[in-house]
Amino acid sequence: MLDRREFVRQLLVDRGDLAVVSGLGSATYDVAAAGDHPLNFYLWGAMGGTAMVGLGLALARPDRRVAVLTGDGDMLMGLGSLATVGVKQPGNLAIVVLDNAHYGETGMQPSATQSGIDLVAMALACRFKQARAISELGQAREVRELLHTGDGPILVEARIGSEDVPRVLPLRDGHAIKQRFMAALAPSGAAG
Repeated sequence: MLDRREFVRQLLVDRGDLAVVSGLGSATYDVAAAGDHPLNFYLWGAMGGTAMVGLGLALARPDRRVAVLTGDGDMLMGLGSLATVGVKQPGNLAIVVLDNAHYGETGMQPSATQSGIDLVAMALACRFKQARAISELGQAREVRELLHTGDGPILVEARIGSEDVPRVLPLRDGHAIKQRFMAALAPSGAAG
């Protein structure tokens, strides 16, 4: 199993202009622990919607690479989003599911992936260009390359440990997060 914090840190090192949408709870804490950045769009209370926010951004800004980092609980709640992503075929979108096989925010109840539900197979059935599961930290570099240059849509199921790590809370003001993110996405010299 992967160490979630180290894996996310390696994905986001030297990230350049990669736009990152993070799901509520642990995925957002992991992204914040890797370093706050104006191109981080932290979602609070949007269970099941993270992939769709990433899809909307990827479609609106085909000139930008978009990475969604979310948990298995969020992805399971929003399974229909895989079909929509498959229909729209955004070449600039990668979804990384941090799968600890538990609902970490509500008491560590087992998620469906613990019973063998296969997110990679679902993504492939939804016509994702690439989908794979990883469980070794040495694969982080390959995933990082996919985020920056892979032909999407891409789904990576990162099998992480279920240990409880300290929360790193980023900015929680939704309006301020949106404003900061929009300003960071604006073309150079554009008025906000």
